[in-house]
Amino acid sequence: MISDASKVHSRKVAQRLPPWIRVRLRADGHFSKVHATLRAGGLHTVCEGAHCPNKLECYNRGTATVMILGDTCTRCCKFCAVRGGAPPHPADPREPERVVAMARTLGLRYVVVTSVTRDDLADGGAGLFAETIIQLKRLEGVTVEVLTPDFQGTRHLVETVLAAGPHVFNHNLETVRRLQPDVRPQADYDRSLQVLRIAAAWRPKLIVKSGLMVGLGETDDELMAAIADLRSADCRSLTLGQYLAPSPRHWPVARFVPPEQFEHYRRRALAMGFLAVAAGPLVRSSYQADQLTAEARMMGNG
Repeated sequence: MISDASKVHSRKVAQRLPPWIRVRLRADGHFSKVHATLRAGGLHTVCEGAHCPNKLECYNRGTATVMILGDTCTRCCKFCAVRGGAPPHPADPREPERVVAMARTLGLRYVVVTSVTRDDLADGGAGLFAETIIQLKRLEGVTVEVLTPDFQGTRHLVETVLAAGPHVFNHNLETVRRLQPDVRPQADYDRSLQVLRIAAAWRPKLIVKSGLMVGLGETDDELMAAIADLRSADCRSLTLGQYLAPSPRHWPVARFVPPEQFEHYRRRALAMGFLAVAAGPLVRSSYQADQLTAEARMMGNG
């Protein structure tokens, strides 16, 4: 159940949003099981850490996006609600076992694994990503998608993750070139594109995916240029969603984009050669990721 205080806060937030953004507030379906399983395993999720508006919907569907390497990020992206600062704990080598136990308990057939950025670690957490992938793939019939940081552009660290054999490799570009230095001060536009190129050149070939937020202050021309840059990096799967500021302290929302405009973006991206594009106000990197991957596979085999 949701507390009265949370309901009041949610109503205040909803009053400031345009009518086409509707966030589900009821906790039913598989919510309790997912919540209890995550707590029992001591696992973090990006659903909670990033204040994802789809948390209740996804938990009710019996799924969640697990966030490894702790809950504290060494970077300070101005759009992100995940806690930033010096991580208080080292990486836990037993975390992959707990992720597998969660997937087994929930009966997941599609698992999305992401992480905070850990620039404090010598390998940026690439080894733990790889071990998590390897252990998840031992579960029969499980598809593994990873959403990784940029590992500071270090090729052999990206390849450490790729060598573990994820089915989908996702790294988000997040925003257009002009806004990168302000919105993601410790990241780099071209570095992110290079990470995606490394993944796209990997053999055996896998689905390479990325995501962009809309509403940070970009123009449509800038957004289309960023989408074209992703396609030039051989990214084949794309998510486009509305940026929602987690708090007044975060980067402000410059505009709310209506659903019909997102559909326009989706069609233009598909015309550039993307296999699958999810675009909409509440679309997020891992939202219904299984469906987007199924679409990309179908189109790739067509």
